[in-house]
Amino acid sequence: MTKVPLSKIAAHCDKILRTAAIGDYDGAVNGLQVNNSGSVTRLAAAVDASLATVKLAIAAKADLLIVHHGLFWSKPQPWTGKKYELIKLLVENNLAVYSSHLPLDAHPRLGNNARLAAALGLRQWQPFFSSHGQHIGLKVQAKISRSELVQRLERATGVKPKIIPGGKATCQRIGIVTGGAGGELKQAAAEGVDTFITGEGPHWTYALAEELGLNVFYAGHYATETFGVKALASALAQSFQLPWVFLDHPTGL
Repeated sequence: MTKVPLSKIAAHCDKILRTAAIGDYDGAVNGLQVNNSGSVTRLAAAVDASLATVKLAIAAKADLLIVHHGLFWSKPQPWTGKKYELIKLLVENNLAVYSSHLPLDAHPRLGNNARLAAALGLRQWQPFFSSHGQHIGLKVQAKISRSELVQRLERATGVKPKIIPGGKATCQRIGIVTGGAGGELKQAAAEGVDTFITGEGPHWTYALAEELGLNVFYAGHYATETFGVKALASALAQSFQLPWVFLDHPTGL
């Protein structure tokens, strides 16, 4: 059984993801969030760190869980109830947690946006959508019908996207920001795209997309963000000769 120091894997992730250099929401806490006894023999990857995915990781006999949405987003809470159960499970089962939010979104090879674009058959993209001091998304010029792009999205994510057909039937300047960027349609349009692919957005964006002349594809927050953790875990498994598994716990959102 191969054993790799946890500190070595965490440092490697911090380096390739440029964790210290990428701005993010205050609660994201990118990097190693929970220690274990010091070594890793099996990796697991999930979109979200939650009681449910921790239980799945334990069942998979993983000792490092790689996630996109980590354990810390709001102000500190008492370690009681379900939160105590989660922490107790992590400690008793020697399960470390490494989280990467915007650094993983923004990565040009392993990132959610890059991997989704590749799955859609889109190439030669450019930086797009500034957030917290850097571009986190990408845009590409590609003449493709709106209906064809719907089909490609569904094949890539396994989820039928919700469409706001606010623009022309042929998409030519496509922007991608996975996750919850639907509230920022004005920014997307201002950065020159006629079609915007993201995960989810509020009700009022339908009318706004029509006003902006913007096609919007809501392909699911969860569904658009499975790509990065899979790519990162696969790369780590190859680099350190470790087995890995993806823990699918879809939210449907």
